[in-house]
Amino acid sequence: MRTDLATITLAPKATLLQAMQAIDAGRLGIALVVDPSGSLQGTVTDGDLRRAVLKGIDLQAPVEGVMNRRCTTVRPDATAAAVFDLMRIRSINQIPVVDANGSLLGLHHISDLSKATIRPNWAVIMAGGKGSRLRPLTENTPKVMLPVGDRPILENLIRLLVSHRFHEIFVSINYLGRQITDHFGDGSALGCHITYLREPRTLGTAGALSLLPTRPADPVLVLNGDLATDLNFSALMDYHAEAECLGTTCVSEYVHEVPFGVVRCEDDQVVEMQEKPSYRQLINAGIYVLSPSLLDLVPADREFTMPDLLAEARRNGYPVAAFPIRERWSDIGQHSDYQRARDEWTDKISEWS
Repeated sequence: MRTDLATITLAPKATLLQAMQAIDAGRLGIALVVDPSGSLQGTVTDGDLRRAVLKGIDLQAPVEGVMNRRCTTVRPDATAAAVFDLMRIRSINQIPVVDANGSLLGLHHISDLSKATIRPNWAVIMAGGKGSRLRPLTENTPKVMLPVGDRPILENLIRLLVSHRFHEIFVSINYLGRQITDHFGDGSALGCHITYLREPRTLGTAGALSLLPTRPADPVLVLNGDLATDLNFSALMDYHAEAECLGTTCVSEYVHEVPFGVVRCEDDQVVEMQEKPSYRQLINAGIYVLSPSLLDLVPADREFTMPDLLAEARRNGYPVAAFPIRERWSDIGQHSDYQRARDEWTDKISEWS
């Protein structure tokens, strides 16, 4: 049980921004809301904050408005085995410890109860694309093998996955795939096991899922291989479990600024004028969590995209959640994207290993 909780303890009137900072500083995925008497009032998880962001709640709003007042707690005499089972049953990673009066005494975190646990979830990285928009850089090199910092894009992603306890990693390959297999081998040098899904032709951003050897038992993380990010994959997997959805797609905020005054007319009359407005959109970040049943919707041996799969899921009545990315994220699709990633990410990448 952890008892040094000052970093992650907040007053009910603390802001969402302060909660976000506490969660980031504490690195436990949770903040604890405590009144002046020391009584636990509720908890705020990384997922709670992301849902608040999706709803448009101001980051200066008080945390008591989004905290979970009915959070799971245990008494100090609860055994480690009982706490671990409760975490597994309720799909949570943190449980506060309180006394009979509700006063906060400590916190159990799953990492303390199972430090050697390997995550059961598979990760699938789509790395078979040609990267045509990045030619001539990709004429003799797969896009995912272009360097950002002192390592290939794909290696940075795999190292980040391993840091979040992913061990079983599948990599789909097609274009110049031999360079990828020669570089990574079986993945043991990076602390994981890599299996290659060899696309006979381009199968799209979801089609390679039909090449998985068996149906997985747990939700699968699927991501494009041409991303630079420090996304908290552990928080994403927790969010998917909490949402009770069959699919979760990561979204990133994109702000489009119009460099001119915008005029709205009705017939020939001006009804509104806006000076250089900005429009906020949520864009697909190319990172998903799929429950095993969704993989049954992927057709064999034909091109199929993730938007196709998620649309099919919704047609079947399966709920799909959105996970807003608040970490850094870059899609490396064009020369300007690649140069920006090289400029912005070189220092950050060194922290991942």
